[in-house]
Amino acid sequence: MNMEWLKNNWFKILAIILLLIAIGNHPYSYYQFLRWFILATAGYSAYIAYNQQKIGWAWIFGTIALLFNPIFPFYLQKDTWQFIDGIVAVIFSVSVFLKSNNQN
Repeated sequence: MNMEWLKNNWFKILAIILLLIAIGNHPYSYYQFLRWFILATAGYSAYIAYNQQKIGWAWIFGTIALLFNPIFPFYLQKDTWQFIDGIVAVIFSVSVFLKSNNQN
């Protein structure tokens, strides 16, 4: 594994792990932490994508940041959030591996 790849993607990898763990049952504080972490990760990813002229990815990450924002939260059923957590984990995974194959 390339150390540069890991340096550039560690936050997305951690987000994937946290999102997959969130599919289980955890205290509410875990989900609050998850909202803040995903907001930061998606927001940063949107910023990077925008700077790299990847506007589609910028919109995807911006939408994820908006969905997970803890300041004006969306209140959905637990099973809906579990589905969203899984989808967002897949989106982060695709972005990590597509970028590693294209290297800018």
